Amino acid sequence: MSSNTAVDGGDDERPPRVVALGGGHGLHASLSALRQVTTDVTAIVTVADDGGSSGRLRQELGVLPPGDLRMALAALCGDDEWGHTWSEVLQHRFRSEGDLHGHAVGNLLIVALWELLGDSVAGLDWVGQLLGAHGRVLPMSSVPLEIVAEVQGSDPERPQEMRTVRGQVACASTGGSVRSISLVPESPPASTQALKAVREADWVVFGPGSWFTSVLPHLLVPELAEALVSTRARRLVTLNLSPQLGETDHFRPETYLEVLREHAPKLGVDVVLADHEAVEEATLLDRVVRDLGGVLELDDLSRVDGTPRHDTERLAAAFERILSK
Repeated sequence: MSSNTAVDGGDDERPPRVVALGGGHGLHASLSALRQVTTDVTAIVTVADDGGSSGRLRQELGVLPPGDLRMALAALCGDDEWGHTWSEVLQHRFRSEGDLHGHAVGNLLIVALWELLGDSVAGLDWVGQLLGAHGRVLPMSSVPLEIVAEVQGSDPERPQEMRTVRGQVACASTGGSVRSISLVPESPPASTQALKAVREADWVVFGPGSWFTSVLPHLLVPELAEALVSTRARRLVTLNLSPQLGETDHFRPETYLEVLREHAPKLGVDVVLADHEAVEEATLLDRVVRDLGGVLELDDLSRVDGTPRHDTERLAAAFERILSK
């Protein structure tokens, strides 16, 4: 499937407007596939990362953590030499004994533009233009956020005990099971451009990705949550291929949807996309999907080498089939 392929959207004059929500590797996979299906894709990215290069820049400069935003931009680079080269530049990390060690070039470029322009969205748009990105990348909030998780069983000797864990890295690597999350500040401001994109979209895509730290945080930003509930867009949920140790350890496919409903009870779902091999009881999953108002679509989505990662071409084919309906 070429990057020029596009399916019909709300009318026959334009491609479908698709908004993809998430962060990290999951959103990267989704965007890499979506840009093959439509020329109008917007990524709305979580801004709660507090680890690595992003965490250091956030702490030192007080900026939004740029890492997940950088990965989204890299995913939208074209398949030509220009796109491949800039994607590699953006993702390149310095290796040294000094202060630059571990910093990604793209993180530094994004933060430099933020400082020069004084506008996070404008800075990302400039990077997108430089890369020739096939879409737009927006932060979900205009301020950096902290994820707070309620975790059960982090102490093996007290499996029922709950404790509070703060920070995205700590939540993602917890030894217990995450039961719920909240954000600090509690009611953060949403990006106005993100709200506009959701309201004008034909499709909104949730996942795949780290469920508690990349997908669900969007639903805890009040203005963004309201826009996601009230938008006329159809909503597609792409399920993960396997549980994530700690964060979603022992999750079954239907568990992701049950947790989604717990955090956003008013959110309806139109389509849930899952991999054949990752679903043991399709009847049970189908029942949960129908309870949310949606239909279940099963397909072959994983890489042929057996690793639990989405194959870009397979995911793109599934997206094209669903978005064409």
